Amino acid sequence: MAELEVARQTLPNDSRIFELTGYIQRRQGRWEESTRNLERAIDLDPRNFFTLQQIGISYGVLRRYAEETSVFDRALAIDPNDVNTKVALAAIQFHWKADTGPLHRAIDSIQTTNPEALPNVANDWLSCALAERDVAAAKNALNAFGEIPLTDYAVHVNRPLMEGVIARLTKDEGTARAAFMAARAEQEKAVRSEPNYGPPLCVLGLIDASLGRKEEALREGRRAVELLPVEKDSINGPLMIEYLAMIAAWAGDKDLACEQLAIAIRPPSTVSYGQLKLLPFWDPLRGDPRFDKIVASLAPK
Repeated sequence: MAELEVARQTLPNDSRIFELTGYIQRRQGRWEESTRNLERAIDLDPRNFFTLQQIGISYGVLRRYAEETSVFDRALAIDPNDVNTKVALAAIQFHWKADTGPLHRAIDSIQTTNPEALPNVANDWLSCALAERDVAAAKNALNAFGEIPLTDYAVHVNRPLMEGVIARLTKDEGTARAAFMAARAEQEKAVRSEPNYGPPLCVLGLIDASLGRKEEALREGRRAVELLPVEKDSINGPLMIEYLAMIAAWAGDKDLACEQLAIAIRPPSTVSYGQLKLLPFWDPLRGDPRFDKIVASLAPK
């Protein structure tokens, strides 16, 4: 930031200075200043595709969905064939209004016209399939990943864990348990390689919760929050709280799940109305009035 301030003296209208300042402030949790600087960068360099994508991400976690829509429309006017932006635009309706229709149609279109691009959008494809409880589509989406890990910002969810989730959708407990056991063996290696990093540990917590290892799961989830607090990373820190809520839900601790989820939804947040309303990860909490109240609080006004 000190170097950028020096640069600003001689380059007062250089968009890159505002852009880099905005990215740093975003990681520091200074969202208002960050967004203002990214908007200034766009004013100075209105056809910068990457900056448009990035400010779209900021608008999304701030739940400024109308502005997110506008900025992705602008990006597509520059590059109409960018599949990531097409899908990101379609996914807004899923997050904002729990409407999977536009996302479903966007994925169908890519399957028909540009199937080699499917690995790039497999995350959203899988979310859409799970939200619609379409097991066949979920399996196809999982197969599309290839070697690309399933990512949720800094969290990398391993493939067997998702295979277990899909098996549970069909009430196939034997297949689910075998998948979760395989997922645990794989995830333990990830935790060993980064023992002091929260994201691998929160995935292990989810797996342990799915295997009924409640105490281990909650310990791992809480440790992940300690290792990557909000103060250290304003995007992935809140994500650790969301995953602790999910771990608690899977482990049957609804009190802790609802308590943590109430914290995780405070903007800026990667938790959306569509995710809570439709994704099976939150099924253990459905019907709990505290959870229903949280979901209702995020519904479009």
